[in-house]
Amino acid sequence: MADLPDSPPQFSSRKAKILEQLQLPDTDYTDASPKGSVDEGIKELIAEINAYDGFVTTSSCAGRVSVFLEGVKADSGPSSDPDEEPESRVPNQVASSGGKGGGGKWLFVSHDPLDRSEGSSDATSSGNHWRDQFALPAVDGAAMESMCSISAGSCRPRLIHFKFEPMILHILTASLAHAQLAIKCGLQGGFRESGALNLVPGSSSHAVTPMVAIRSMGLGFESMIGIEQVDGQRYCTVAPEYIAALVTLANEHFAENQRRIQRFREALKESMQGQVKLNKDGMAWEDAAARRERKRAEGLRRREQLRQSQRPATEDPDT
Repeated sequence: MADLPDSPPQFSSRKAKILEQLQLPDTDYTDASPKGSVDEGIKELIAEINAYDGFVTTSSCAGRVSVFLEGVKADSGPSSDPDEEPESRVPNQVASSGGKGGGGKWLFVSHDPLDRSEGSSDATSSGNHWRDQFALPAVDGAAMESMCSISAGSCRPRLIHFKFEPMILHILTASLAHAQLAIKCGLQGGFRESGALNLVPGSSSHAVTPMVAIRSMGLGFESMIGIEQVDGQRYCTVAPEYIAALVTLANEHFAENQRRIQRFREALKESMQGQVKLNKDGMAWEDAAARRERKRAEGLRRREQLRQSQRPATEDPDT
């Protein structure tokens, strides 16, 4: 059972606005996540968190497997991250081509395990199936020559990556106590890199409302699987059996990710059961209806005590 302070007014106001946005249909709603909407796999979790006083989710990703083309690398800077570019709203589809920064873009995104039945139990056939889904033909001689000069000059080919990322969840909290509780539950669930920002108030007139990130970087992995030449032609540079192995590994990580989500969910639910909120004086907080009921019961009890005290004493009859 968690003893948590009441939410400050500025938090309650912001939470109300966020919840209002969540009521919109997916076509109209956008949050701070790359996809811009809540994934089906964690909608129930999001609803549970937002039902607790002192917590509200601001962005989320249930976990995903993606194939992405890195941006054009500047001589002195890293490649652009496709997280800057919104995902396609439809899972397992080629994403929109408009990129930011150096032009990095999503080629394929799925928030669900990749269906092995769509390919074949044979690793080669399965790998070829997914290579076709990623629109990456097998490498030819010219592309292989480009790979050999990958580190030379400004016209080097751009790399294509296969990546799995576990759930990440950002939760705005009403106080340090709320943030500590969310982080504790995240760690219990296996999201070992969970943490918080905004632990110091921006001004003396504002309460601290930390932003918590529930995440586990250790569950993710990434591998290069192809290149895009300077003429825009893309190729797969690994064997189909390797693609099949990556798909199998991603599905295994999806399963572990789901187990961790469930552990986090259960830890938070257990911590919030019988929640006792405290007011500014550190006393147990109660809403107006509960206070009215308590006052009514106290009044009835005092009235009965008064009636009993005013009743004349009676003697027991002789026996």
